[in-house]
Amino acid sequence: MDLSEFILLVDDDQELTELLSGFLTKNGFEVRTEANGVNAARRIIDERPRLVVLDVMLPEMDGLSICREVRSRYSGPILMLTGLGDDIDEVAGLETGADDYIAKPVRSRVLLARIRSLLRRSERQESQVQEPRVNQSETHLAVNGLRLDKLERVASLNNQELELTLAEFELLWLLSKHAGRTLARDAICEYFKELGYDSTPRTIDLRISHLRRKMDDDPKEPSLIKTIRGQGYVLTLS
Repeated sequence: MDLSEFILLVDDDQELTELLSGFLTKNGFEVRTEANGVNAARRIIDERPRLVVLDVMLPEMDGLSICREVRSRYSGPILMLTGLGDDIDEVAGLETGADDYIAKPVRSRVLLARIRSLLRRSERQESQVQEPRVNQSETHLAVNGLRLDKLERVASLNNQELELTLAEFELLWLLSKHAGRTLARDAICEYFKELGYDSTPRTIDLRISHLRRKMDDDPKEPSLIKTIRGQGYVLTLS
């Protein structure tokens, strides 16, 4: 089923909602808003917005429960917001099917960059038109059974497509591009900050854990993405 062309912003903070809605509208997006969790879940399924910006703390039904409820019936990107400092909300948000995550206070331009990135990925997956590949070495990688397409944001392992979030793909691309070399957590964090993410070593560890699970890489004795104690992570060459 096709998605609509608007963004649904779900947050019960009226001042923030008006600020973000106005900013996104000025940048060319149609924005609709919702403050109630139960109504938001219904609207996401019925109205099928192009993208959902979803706050964690909402009246009647929290954002994690909404994400969990709609995910099987809604295929569009979900970007979660939270005002809490505890990273348990990030873990839970990503586990329930969110595509990306931003901690409050929200910087408008960072939010805009994340939305545009998520929409580009979504549109590439839906489009039948292939973009021109000027430099194959900068758009495709193949290592240790992995194949990655940077333009389409598609990854496969042993010919089986991996269902990755945008951030997970970016992390796997970085590891694959430097396969055989240990990448320090701090270096990975800097890479993500350049992409506009609020990244921490804990976030990197979390995404590594998710990648291993999706790649069936045993977390106790990983063979693909190995932990180098006191240093960082390395994607093996074979």
